Amino acid sequence: MTDDKQKVRALGLCSGGLDSMLAALVLRDQGIEVCWVCFETPFFSAAKAVRAAEALDIPLTVQNITGRYVPMLKNPPCGYGQHMNPCMDCHALMFNIAGGIMKEKGYDFLFSGEVVGQRPMSQTKPSLRYVEKHSGFDGYILRPLSALLLPETEPEKAGLVDRNGLLGLSGRSRKPQMEMARRFGVSDYPSPAGGCLLTDKGFSQRLRDLFAHQETCTENDVLLLKYGRHFRLSPTAKLVVGRTRQDNQDILDHSTGLNATVLKIKQFPGPTGLLIGEPGEGALLLAAGICLGYSKAPDDKPAAVNVAAGKQQQTVTMMAVPPDKVRHLLI
Repeated sequence: MTDDKQKVRALGLCSGGLDSMLAALVLRDQGIEVCWVCFETPFFSAAKAVRAAEALDIPLTVQNITGRYVPMLKNPPCGYGQHMNPCMDCHALMFNIAGGIMKEKGYDFLFSGEVVGQRPMSQTKPSLRYVEKHSGFDGYILRPLSALLLPETEPEKAGLVDRNGLLGLSGRSRKPQMEMARRFGVSDYPSPAGGCLLTDKGFSQRLRDLFAHQETCTENDVLLLKYGRHFRLSPTAKLVVGRTRQDNQDILDHSTGLNATVLKIKQFPGPTGLLIGEPGEGALLLAAGICLGYSKAPDDKPAAVNVAAGKQQQTVTMMAVPPDKVRHLLI
C-alpha cells in the first residue's frame, strides 16, 4: 500500500471533531492517503473541519450543498429526530455527494468517524446500515473506529485496508478516543457538542413556520432564521426585528433577493425591522408598531417609521405596540 503507483486513497467526511480526526489518523497510520470533504449549509458550518485539517495537515474540500439539502429537509424519508434534524437522510445525502467526488477524483473508498452506539438515533447499527444502503455506495463506506463491529467493507476485502489495524469502539464513553488522541499526539480538539442548528428547538420552530408558509425559499430566507425576533403577522407576512446593532446589520445583509420591506425608526434609537412577503396595509402598520415597541420611542405618543420597499419609500406614524401585546405572534 505504500508503493506510490498503488497508493490507496480515501475520502473522509469530516465534522472537525475528535472522532473524525482519529478515523483519518488510523487510516494514515496504514500508509493510506487521506483527504477530507466537509459540507456546509445554513444549518452547520465547516469551521471546525478547517481547524482540524490545518492541525493534522490533511487536505480539505469545503462544499456548500444547500441546493440539494433543503429539498431533502422538507420531506426526509426517515423523518426527523427530536426537532428538525433528519440525521439519517442527512448522512445518506452527504455520503452520496461524497461518493460522486470519490468517483470523479479516483479515491478508493469513503470513511467517517462514526462510532456505533455513540448517538442513540443516528449511530445504531441499523441506522448506519440505512445510510450506507441509501447513499448509493454500499460497501464502500468504512468507519475505522467501529469497523470490527460492522460487516467487512469492499476495501477491506480487496486488501486496501488492514482490518487488524481498525477498531471496535462502541458506546458514548469518550475515554478510548481521548487515550488514542494522546497516543497520536493530538491535544487540540473541540468538545463533542453538536453544531447543527436543526437540533435547536427555537430554530426548528422558525424553520417549520418558513416551510409551512413558503413553497420555495432561498438561502437568505433560511439564514435569516438565525437573527432577531420573528413574528408571524399573517399567512403571507412575517416580521423580523433586530435585537442588537449587529442583529440589525445581519438582517439587512441577508435581505438580498427577498420580497421584503425595511422598517427603520426615524427619531429614536431602535431595531431594524424586515417585513417579508405580502403584508397588506394592516400588517404593515402592525409591523411598524411592533418595531416602535422595542425602541426608545415614548409609549404615550405616535412616532414615525420609515418604510422602504425597493426604491419606494414612505413614512408611517404609529403608536408603539408593547412587546407583551404581540408575544402570541412570536415564532
